Amino acid sequence: MPRPAPLRRPALAALAATATLTLAACGTSGGAGTTTAEADAGNCPGEVLDVVVSVSQWGDVVEQLAGDCATVTTVLASSAVDPHDYEATSADIAAFTDAELVVVNGADYDHWAEDAIASLDTAPAVVDAAEVVGVETEEHAEEEHAEEEHADGEEGHAHGGVNPHLWYSPEYVQAVATAVTEQLTELSPDAADHFTEQAEAWEADLQAYLDELSALQSAAAGRSYAATESVFEYTAEAIGLTDATPEGYREAASNEAEPAPGDVAAFEAALSDGSVDVLVYNSQTEGSIPEQLRASAEAADVPVVEVTESVPDDESSFIAWQLSQLEQLSDALGGGQ
Repeated sequence: MPRPAPLRRPALAALAATATLTLAACGTSGGAGTTTAEADAGNCPGEVLDVVVSVSQWGDVVEQLAGDCATVTTVLASSAVDPHDYEATSADIAAFTDAELVVVNGADYDHWAEDAIASLDTAPAVVDAAEVVGVETEEHAEEEHAEEEHADGEEGHAHGGVNPHLWYSPEYVQAVATAVTEQLTELSPDAADHFTEQAEAWEADLQAYLDELSALQSAAAGRSYAATESVFEYTAEAIGLTDATPEGYREAASNEAEPAPGDVAAFEAALSDGSVDVLVYNSQTEGSIPEQLRASAEAADVPVVEVTESVPDDESSFIAWQLSQLEQLSDALGGGQ
């Protein structure tokens, strides 16, 4: 499966400015901002584990599930880093080497982590979110890392028909959490009760997020959205919003290709003629077209809901991050009625 397209974040603003009609899809490289949550061996009834998580979207979830019985290192903990193009450092390789469990997103979102694991003489236990939820088909696996050429001759990366933003699916999040707890328990069986308690506490905290999703299903009935990128797609599906993003634009956004002028015009027409109730805008994106579409939405009095691909650096937890976005959406849908 071809690699997903990178976001254009502020560090690439100058480059983005040189393209007047270029889509910015999914991050830029920079300091990884690696973080480590230390275990508390004194409160752990079993073996303390070393766990490495590839990206921040799963880091907080794993930390909560591991509790006192694992030291959890999240390699890409900064929202300024692009997981798609990141290259593992020697320190990252060392962390993977020492890990007893590694949690990756998969679906070629964090291929560098999968490559690092494959290079190890002795592989740790791995929870691959994409494999857990079954989004990667055999065909996609065979196409992994394939490159495609843009019409302008530049190399780029595409999602290849698979949306890798798995953490936006409530069903997938719960399935991956269950798989993580099972692996933790298998690796440190004496701490089984601790991991069960952590999972129950995490599920209790998650309930506010699930309740908000449930409440939004009523507000979303018969309503539509359009999106500058596909990051929010799984959540939109979960609450029943209809995707009114013009197909040509959606394909371009997924493949980091330049949208045809007609696709942009169709998007703006949908915003202005009432076909779209909400514009979902990735605020971690830099690019003239997303900004143009946001301006068109505001001019047409279409509410704009800001989402992000990765956890903002100022958010306290995965659940708080998701809730803040759902509350924005709830306000937008309520205001449009």
